[in-house]
Amino acid sequence: MTTIDDVARLAGVSTATVSRALRGLPTVSETTRMRVLLAAEQLDYTVSPSASRLAGGRTGTIAALVPRLTPWFVGAVLDAAEEVLHAAGYDLLLHNLGGREHARSRLLHRSTLPKRVDAAMLVGTPMRADDLATIAGLALPGVTVGAGTVVPGWPSIRIDDRAAGRTATEHLLRLGHRRIACVRGDPADEFAHPAHQERLHGYRDALEAAGIAPDPRLGVEVPADAEGGRRAAERLVARGDPPTAVFATCDELAMGVCSALRLAGLRVPEQVSVIGLDDHELSGAFGLTTVAQPAAEQGRLAAGTLLGPLVERSRAEPEPTPVVLPTRLVVRNSTAPPRTA
Repeated sequence: MTTIDDVARLAGVSTATVSRALRGLPTVSETTRMRVLLAAEQLDYTVSPSASRLAGGRTGTIAALVPRLTPWFVGAVLDAAEEVLHAAGYDLLLHNLGGREHARSRLLHRSTLPKRVDAAMLVGTPMRADDLATIAGLALPGVTVGAGTVVPGWPSIRIDDRAAGRTATEHLLRLGHRRIACVRGDPADEFAHPAHQERLHGYRDALEAAGIAPDPRLGVEVPADAEGGRRAAERLVARGDPPTAVFATCDELAMGVCSALRLAGLRVPEQVSVIGLDDHELSGAFGLTTVAQPAAEQGRLAAGTLLGPLVERSRAEPEPTPVVLPTRLVVRNSTAPPRTA
């Protein structure tokens, strides 16, 4: 394999001059540059992208820190971010922190991250206070996506989860529902997304504004996935006098709720309306009414936000203003007015 030393010998210059010439730096005369280019072409020499990045003090890699690999939101954000970063010549390195204390400790507290990446993206990942202090001390450009985690000096991109929960509940109230259950992610789960708690607050805000006191018997906390939603619906039905509507704090929970209600012989939406939040890629197939959040747009904005400091070789502003994207109500066929007596 042809090396940079071979090109330098043929062109009659140093390897440092070859490197500068092939990188297009202005410190090389045009005559020398042409001699180097001709030698490289004659030897069929191709610059290694990774070597070029390292020579410039960059790794060409962005770290993505996620709580788990399975949530739809995480995948949607990373797919969009990777597309933007790839177009700019960067790779995305995934770190799954969920339930892996040894991996988290090695990654954060042994300070290996700055040696391997140019920046970091924290996607929907709740972090302990000591972890956040460690991240802030890494002196890496970074961005957070989703609610609940703030790293000093890092921009954040998210939706207003409390307002989204209020929008979902207000839709049910406008239809005439008054006994509205809330199925939400269990906050006891260390890696449960803080968005679920914010969406619960929005649910309570809407009820209180309508003069309805939240009924603790209509609240169920379960793991935030379809299986959790199924278990939550079974509990609501088993308690007797089921609600006329259910707000689930994510679409995966809502899908599980719909499935369990139908298995219990309750028709959706004729007997029980169900609304979710997110606009999961399968929500249309389920006919699920939901409050849509722009997950892919959050990924694209996060990637673009990182590229600025990387190109400028400087840190972001000390206290960036959070970017809060709008949500929208998407009405499908899982919600309807309650049946009259």
